[in-house]
Amino acid sequence: QVQLVESGGGLVQAGGSLTLSCVASGSTSSINNMEWYRQAPGQERKLVAGISRDSNASYAEPVKGRFTISRDNAKNTVSLQMNSLKPEDTAVYYCNAVTYSSDLYRRNYWGQGTQVTVSS
Repeated sequence: QVQLVESGGGLVQAGGSLTLSCVASGSTSSINNMEWYRQAPGQERKLVAGISRDSNASYAEPVKGRFTISRDNAKNTVSLQMNSLKPEDTAVYYCNAVTYSSDLYRRNYWGQGTQVTVSS
């Protein structure tokens, strides 16, 4: 089992910056990728960025060049630096930890979510 706790959300004006953090506990050695998702009201949860154990990162098109995901395996943390924020970035942001069983069954562990609101 993996437990995740996010922090760092809040209210920011358009063009501003925020950094989200997520701390993992429990069976952290089993974590493969770590990811950030977001869910806006009335919309489905969508992948924002992901990072592998060896720090290979990938980003959704809407955030490329503005967001940076990073990871510290020693501290079991993943962060999302968000710059040049836009009102359309407003959403609840969720941290996700991915584990795989020996037969490659993927399991997702979710944090409780943190609200990011960008005012225009």
